[in-house]
Amino acid sequence: MSIPHTKRVCQIIKLKAEHEAEYRAIHAAVWPGVLAALARHHIADYSIHYHPPLRLLVAHFKYTGADYATDMRGIAADPETQRWWALTDGMQESLVEGATGSGGAVPWWQDLEEVFRFEGGTA
Repeated sequence: MSIPHTKRVCQIIKLKAEHEAEYRAIHAAVWPGVLAALARHHIADYSIHYHPPLRLLVAHFKYTGADYATDMRGIAADPETQRWWALTDGMQESLVEGATGSGGAVPWWQDLEEVFRFEGGTA
């Protein structure tokens, strides 16, 4: 079953090599409050993949709401999410010039442009 959505998002960031094991461990048990904030703000089907040769984390999610900017501000204002970001930001290196951390004025994760999409069906 497909999840209805208004926006698909793909983002990248670098993982500091010395934090790989810790990053994997905390993401094996993401705090329930963080997951609840994502759900409350219309984030669905969220995954993060890792490409070790380049130390790249690749995140992909579907946004199912009607006001992406407002929902992103809502996630950023969530106290549990702020504590999570305080932990994870130190494990990452942003690829966005001027970024200082999650929830800042400049995005921490680099958004990627979608250049192709196939949603299935018959040929």
